[in-house]
Amino acid sequence: MGYVVDGQELDTDDQGYLLEPDYGEEIVRVIAAAEGITLTDAHWKVIAFLRDEYREHGHTPNFRNMLKGVADGVLPGCDSKTLYDLFPLGPAKQGAKVAGLPQPYGKGGY
Repeated sequence: MGYVVDGQELDTDDQGYLLEPDYGEEIVRVIAAAEGITLTDAHWKVIAFLRDEYREHGHTPNFRNMLKGVADGVLPGCDSKTLYDLFPLGPAKQGAKVAGLPQPYGKGGY
């Protein structure tokens, strides 16, 4: 399974995560549509957070660290329900997928 952006097919793993990160906006729209997500400003803020974390650390945070990071500055007062409303299949994993990042580490994160 791959996503097509600007006529180019991007390689994915068997679960639909990109093998290499793509920081463009169009890939976010393509993956979000495939996941049935209608993007809002809150989605874009969380996506920017996840991309920054990936660039800085080489991987995305686990759910607990994601919640703390998002609630501390990205979406003040955010709770787990808010993140699950944005990414219902799991904020840490589905959020990373929609952000155009490779599949996060397994349970426990880093």
